[in-house]
Amino acid sequence: MDNNALPGRAAGKNAMHELESWSEEKRSAYLYRMISDAESGTPRQILFLELARAADRQAELWAAEAIKAGVALPAAYRPDLRSRIVIRLLRRFGPRRLRAVLAAMKVRGMSIYAPAGFPPSPPAGHEMPHRLEDVGRRHRGAGGNGNLRAAVFGASDGLVSNASLILGVAGAVSDAGAILLAGVAGLLAGAFSMAAGEYVSVRSQREMYEYQIGLEREELEEYPQEEAAELALIFQAKGLGAEEARRLADRIIADPDQALDTLAREELGLNPAGLGSPWDAALFSFFSFAAGALVPLLPYFFATGMAALFATIALTGVALFGIGATISLFTGRRALFGGLRMLAIGGGAGAATYFIGKLVGMGLLIRPE
Repeated sequence: MDNNALPGRAAGKNAMHELESWSEEKRSAYLYRMISDAESGTPRQILFLELARAADRQAELWAAEAIKAGVALPAAYRPDLRSRIVIRLLRRFGPRRLRAVLAAMKVRGMSIYAPAGFPPSPPAGHEMPHRLEDVGRRHRGAGGNGNLRAAVFGASDGLVSNASLILGVAGAVSDAGAILLAGVAGLLAGAFSMAAGEYVSVRSQREMYEYQIGLEREELEEYPQEEAAELALIFQAKGLGAEEARRLADRIIADPDQALDTLAREELGLNPAGLGSPWDAALFSFFSFAAGALVPLLPYFFATGMAALFATIALTGVALFGIGATISLFTGRRALFGGLRMLAIGGGAGAATYFIGKLVGMGLLIRPE
């Protein structure tokens, strides 16, 4: 290989990077203006107009670098197909519903569309940070009950789905071996499906976060003042005064690690602490679903016929009530109400599949050979 070609290749790579960066900033400015139009008449309109101007300024900086590298820029920015599709969706559904999509496209300020909504002034219990050490404080430890919640809902899915499957098959056939086989198949299929879905979901979230945080890191290193200005705009939109917002943003940007974390939360609406390992999520989902799915299956390992069926119904009923009562820990409703509601929902699903299985079984019995 000709070693003299290496500098030329590196220069070409840098030129492509500058062209892509210019294009991304112009796309961001375009999207900001479209969001601003969608937010016409609200305080958020000004926020996104200012962010559009900031993106245009950064695009000009990248354009200057591209020109130095001898890269020819387009005469005007033309939105790509993805951007045009997103704008159509934006006009139809509004920016709040497209928060995740817009954040993935490097649109800042999506944290104002968090579930709590956008208030003209910070609500009680969610005050804006006034000190550097306060930033992100309410997020720390917020996921402490995450695993418990996931376990309860995973077990609930496994219990209801496999109990319904077992009762449906029991309604169609009386062969305990066939029922046991169906239950085992339902347990494994459901558990592997849950694990695969959770792995893909968490892996995709992490990939988006890693990509976005990489962009933020580059911009923070090259244009710290512009990043501080964008962050100050978001703080103003959340209720801080202009001077106070700028002062807080400058203090945050001075600490690179804290700056990256805050920019991810406030500009992109991402929660770095909320993204775990894809493998951990997959295994957790697998075992929680399998634990729930095993409950209605257990009697068929030890009994047959109506004894096994009645034992399955009784065991499933107790488990449904227990899970419903546990879910009340997260909903704030009374445990008795939660337990009875879950029992009614799961019982209804099981009864429906049992009688459907009965009808199918009768059809099979009278079907001509």
